[in-house]
Amino acid sequence: MVVGKVTLEYKVAVSVELLWKVAFSGDVSIFTKACVGMIDAIEVDGDGGPGSVTTMKLNPAVSDTKVFKTRLLSRDAAARVVKSEMVVEGELAGKFKSQVSEVKVVPAGEGACAVHMTVVYERVDGTLLPPEEEARIGQGYLGLIKKVEEYLVAHPSEFA
Repeated sequence: MVVGKVTLEYKVAVSVELLWKVAFSGDVSIFTKACVGMIDAIEVDGDGGPGSVTTMKLNPAVSDTKVFKTRLLSRDAAARVVKSEMVVEGELAGKFKSQVSEVKVVPAGEGACAVHMTVVYERVDGTLLPPEEEARIGQGYLGLIKKVEEYLVAHPSEFA
């Protein structure tokens, strides 16, 4: 079994509390608003806690991927860590056995934070992704964070 791993760190120009509230608290209405133009709709099957499946319908102008589904594994608001797994179905079923992401949000100075992300994956064919494909995975997740940051910087008091 060959397991691939993508790690990223990204500094965000908003407070850890605000980024957590908008992007990771589980309130899909504010996340959808912050990602307008990137995400067309979000549906949650479940109570929003562990085991819940979130379906994001991505804007076709932004991504070739139309739908992205994840299952929440854990959310620790005190430690500001969220862990989820991609629901492998459709065209992804032929490529991945699994893909698990873990995101930790930490303070990085006054009014700023850093996002530490790790994505661990296993492919059906037992090989690692080429570096450019691993980078695309990371950039996909990072794109959401950047979109939220952009919205929050432009609307600093909206979710404060």
